[in-house]
Amino acid sequence: MLKVNQGDIISVMKAEHLVLNFGANKIYDDCSFHFDAQDKIGIVGVNGAGKSTLIKVILGEQKLDDGKIELPSLRIGYLPQEIRIESEHDDVTVWNYIAAGRPVDELQEQLNQEYEKLAKYPESNAIMDRIMKLQDLIDSYDVANFDYELLKIVEKMQLQDLVDSKMSQLSGGQKSKVAFAKVLFENAGLLLLDEPTNHLDVETKDFVANYLRNYRGMVLVISHDTGFLDVVTNKTLFVNKTTHKMKTYDGNYTTFRRRYAEEMAEQDRRVTEQEREIKRIREFVERARNAKRSNYSLIRQGHVREKMLDKKLEELEVREKEYQKVAVNISPAKQSGKTPLELQNISFHYDGKPQLYDKISVQLTRGEKFLIVGENGIGKSTLLKLIVGQLQPDEGSIIFSQNTTTAYYAQEFEILDENRTILENVRSYDFTDTDMRGILSNFLFAGDDVNKQVKVLSPGEKARVALCKILTKRANLIILDEPTNHFDPETQKIIGENFRDYDGTIIMVSHNPSFVEQVGITRMLIIPSHEPDQPAIPIIKNYSRELLEYYYYLNSDLV
Repeated sequence: MLKVNQGDIISVMKAEHLVLNFGANKIYDDCSFHFDAQDKIGIVGVNGAGKSTLIKVILGEQKLDDGKIELPSLRIGYLPQEIRIESEHDDVTVWNYIAAGRPVDELQEQLNQEYEKLAKYPESNAIMDRIMKLQDLIDSYDVANFDYELLKIVEKMQLQDLVDSKMSQLSGGQKSKVAFAKVLFENAGLLLLDEPTNHLDVETKDFVANYLRNYRGMVLVISHDTGFLDVVTNKTLFVNKTTHKMKTYDGNYTTFRRRYAEEMAEQDRRVTEQEREIKRIREFVERARNAKRSNYSLIRQGHVREKMLDKKLEELEVREKEYQKVAVNISPAKQSGKTPLELQNISFHYDGKPQLYDKISVQLTRGEKFLIVGENGIGKSTLLKLIVGQLQPDEGSIIFSQNTTTAYYAQEFEILDENRTILENVRSYDFTDTDMRGILSNFLFAGDDVNKQVKVLSPGEKARVALCKILTKRANLIILDEPTNHFDPETQKIIGENFRDYDGTIIMVSHNPSFVEQVGITRMLIIPSHEPDQPAIPIIKNYSRELLEYYYYLNSDLV
């Protein structure tokens, strides 16, 4: 179990009466919560509810309009949803990058300098204070277990083959894993994790889940991976987009969903009964108003009931409105040939790197849903980039049928221009701007929202723009690289069901077994682990949930 020396301090996080508005848009309305030391809290809510904004508030990057958050006096480790490795680290090895999470050598040098000053000024209280703080900080890094913890994290996150690689040589998924490893190694007392499983294969995800569950510190995690939340968390903070309120539930995500459903059912029962009572009183008041003037008793009772009606209307609860959902409509403009895509003996390697795979051959059938699986860095996204022409194979041919049209969803949002607006990114010759605004409203971008630059959007919003962009192409071959990374479970379900009914062909990379099942995958290409100096020999199998789980959880090479 990871030791967090700072955890010896009794620490809590307390938020009181948080209020936040973005212009005319209300984000938080008088929100409060309280977490204890070593709590593992899942932050949940639909895209746009304000989950990532809450982390920015905690970090001091976003100011509140009112209210305050009291933070524990602990170091904070933060993993953002979008990983950006600064160019100054390009030539740093993976090992040194992760090890820098505990800057013990630098701190020890500072401590030595303070001791030298103390020798000259032995009566200085200020120097003694700095010495004590530096020593406490060094102790908090658990120096005695430095190498053990670093090796364990590197091994369990399957980074041992990359430790000598430079950061600039890594794929997007590999960089995300390395950044996550560094955050875990920092040994912070408070971890803030925003969608930490987006780029993790299942075996690594299992390690991280167990690691966090046993972490001796406070963890706040935003995730749309409900299985991950169920394993890690003991509390759930629900950020409600429709009411702009927050509520803490004891228990994991499944417990939260059950209790929230019970609350909504109970609220519906109460409101229904209140509405029935109001209807009865209103009907009586109406009869009294229409009564003959001689019927003093009925008129008098009517006045009494009218006051009662006013009170009942004031007390009437408002049903929680259901938030607007993404509306997806997928239909190819034309049909492809019977074999929309064929890969013939594809081989590929990056400059200065060993061969990734050797002589891959795949023939897709029209209407097929085809899945590619494998560990991070094994070449899944690379294969998709070869298919769409962003990379060229060393050998072999990629053949499209004459009528095949393609649309590509990239996990790093490469298809979006961040300096252009939402509308400019999705604009198409097939639709007028008015038509396009209507389509964008189905992806929850309405009014002036469409004029926002993509660079100011959250990852979830960027994902919706990218999905809209590829679907408006009405292609008959859709190529998807981790399409569910930034979507809440409800949106994942909507997209999955629509892809299942899609008449065209899909080729997809995904680490999300539930989404894979929703889409209705027919076959899968497995790129197994291989020796660094040997190319992978992929295997094609007919899809089954059991086979996918067998691959994921037992890490079999299936040869």
